[in-house]
Amino acid sequence: MINFIEEIAKTISQAVNIDIDEIQGYIEVPPDDTIGDYAFPCFRLAKSLKKSPNIIANELKEKIDSSIENVAIEKVEVAGGYLNFSINKNLLIETTIQEIDEKKEEYGRSNIGKNKKIIVEYSSPNIAKPFHIGHLRNTLIGHSLYNMYKFLGYNTIGINHLGDYGTQFGKMIEGYKLWGKEYNIEENPIEELTKIYVRINELCKQDETILEACRSNFKKLEDGDTYCVEIWNRFKELSLKEFNRIYDILGVKFDSLNGEAFYSDKMDEIVSLLEKSGKLIESEGAKIVDLEEEKMGVCMIKKSNNSTTYATRDLAAILYRARTYDFDKCLYVVAYEQNLHFKQVFEVAKLLGLDEKYIKGLIHIPYGMVHLKSGRMSTREGNVIKVTDLIEEAITRVESIIEEKNSNMENKYENVKKIGIGAITFSNIATTLIKDQVFDWDTILNFNGETGPYIQYTYVRTNSILSCIDNIPNVKEIDINQLNNKEALRIIKLIYNFQETIIEATNKNEPSILARYLIDLAKAYSSFYNEYKVMSQKKEERDARVFLTYVTGLVLKIGMNLLGIEMPDRM
Repeated sequence: MINFIEEIAKTISQAVNIDIDEIQGYIEVPPDDTIGDYAFPCFRLAKSLKKSPNIIANELKEKIDSSIENVAIEKVEVAGGYLNFSINKNLLIETTIQEIDEKKEEYGRSNIGKNKKIIVEYSSPNIAKPFHIGHLRNTLIGHSLYNMYKFLGYNTIGINHLGDYGTQFGKMIEGYKLWGKEYNIEENPIEELTKIYVRINELCKQDETILEACRSNFKKLEDGDTYCVEIWNRFKELSLKEFNRIYDILGVKFDSLNGEAFYSDKMDEIVSLLEKSGKLIESEGAKIVDLEEEKMGVCMIKKSNNSTTYATRDLAAILYRARTYDFDKCLYVVAYEQNLHFKQVFEVAKLLGLDEKYIKGLIHIPYGMVHLKSGRMSTREGNVIKVTDLIEEAITRVESIIEEKNSNMENKYENVKKIGIGAITFSNIATTLIKDQVFDWDTILNFNGETGPYIQYTYVRTNSILSCIDNIPNVKEIDINQLNNKEALRIIKLIYNFQETIIEATNKNEPSILARYLIDLAKAYSSFYNEYKVMSQKKEERDARVFLTYVTGLVLKIGMNLLGIEMPDRM
């Protein structure tokens, strides 16, 4: 497929003798496509050419008009120091539909990530606690990034860094010692363990000796105490069984389930390396790395009772992953509340003697927290919304809507499930990651406007149209002039930019870019559908419009699948 930005950069380079790659980096897409398809800001050249942007723009236009021919460019105009380019629309249509016809379900795929390894750490729930909507956002964001990187040819490793270690398990062990026989853990493990956790936290607030006993339990767990390890293993086994049930429903998979406990025998080396660096110091019985000069406070490596911390385990994980995977990037999808933690860990990681490429490859992807209307969720307080309840409620609500509109739908349950889970997934991904979200049933399942079900409905509409024909028209017989109108061109441009959109989403580690793109594509098709009769009596019109319908549905499906959303057959 022709690269129009490259063609424009080539044309400008011929006029001013500047490197094509440099020029490509400056080319923009104007906010209004009526002034052009691409724009070059001439102020970028003002300093080197010692002229005003307006003069540069006019001189470039004159040179291009008089001596440079490029079939990819239809028109060049000057506007306020910008050089605006209108591309050859027929060439855009022809090359785009030919490529998507050739690649079909592989359209948008790339090998730009060849020979590069990307680790994506996501989900990472704490065992023995409910999988709630806060974990859900983390899981869905990470899963979509994992899918997109893989689609672009990266060797992608998805890691579920389970929260299966720490003082909280000392609390759980103490609670189980005190009240284990009162709860039916085998029948309803997560719910019963949560009750124990809430109860032991209340007791810790009232009795300092109980809190000390909890801390002692964790130290015993680290030291391999038989009783503590046995209970901890039981908690973990029961938790994973519940978590895997949720992952199966969401269609989420991982390449590794190595959680914090996996690194329990690897932390002595971290302490040793930090001691050799001369930066590990003792403070009030604890061992710390002082990061005050970097304005990051202190990073605790060992507590005064000699037990380890989150930071120690994260440092052990970095060392292990560098040696095991030789990663180019290691992405941590973790809420923004952990910003300081990751700044500290990445800074201390510089002291481990790792190659600079690994340090540069450490990237924290912060996202906003999920709150209830009543305020923040807390497992300790027992006010969380479990994902299992959320999914069941979503399916029930969707089923009620479908029952009113299409009670005889085939494969009703499977389609309802895809719509309900799709609505939840899209709502977690569609907004900019850093924004907090207030959980609201009415918002998450609003089927009007910019939602997952709206995109799914558009896809189902394209399928419904295609079900009326025997075969997809041959791309070689499409009259491209039938697609050279405002509504069709809007769709073609979006489809042309599909791969670039995925690349941009991974470059910025922002899945909402792809979600926004899919909304725009669905809206563009709705405008086209409302303006033109797809099943026209005229063969040349019908074939072109049907083919456009086909490729729109194809891209919507590929894009939604990358976000982790399945498409229903009916709605």
